[in-house]
Amino acid sequence: MDAFVGTGMPIRPEEKGRYPADWPAISLRIRTVRAEGRCECEGECGRGTHTGRCPNLNGQPAYGTGSKVVLTVAHLDHTPENCDPANLRAMCQGCHLHYDQDHHARTRAEARRAALEADGQLAFDL
Repeated sequence: MDAFVGTGMPIRPEEKGRYPADWPAISLRIRTVRAEGRCECEGECGRGTHTGRCPNLNGQPAYGTGSKVVLTVAHLDHTPENCDPANLRAMCQGCHLHYDQDHHARTRAEARRAALEADGQLAFDL
């Protein structure tokens, strides 16, 4: 059980308030009880590196790279407040990062735009 201490991927400080207080228990339950320590991704990550369920096991060498697998829990709708088990999937860090890459690109672009607007860079004087 020591291999499951923690919640997987770190949560950014500005996002912590969006997760329920019992997130560590929810994450642990998904990773250990439901997923039994194995990545649940069945290709929805879009990596194209596995057919069927990803073979990566928490704490073991990752297929293809040999790096140590860290099992995480992904919110399929990218909404941390939605912790319905049907919205959660235990994923190795590789699958999780690939699954989230488009979402991360959008949020980075939105953050850049907001920062530029706050600095007056996108304002027009008509």
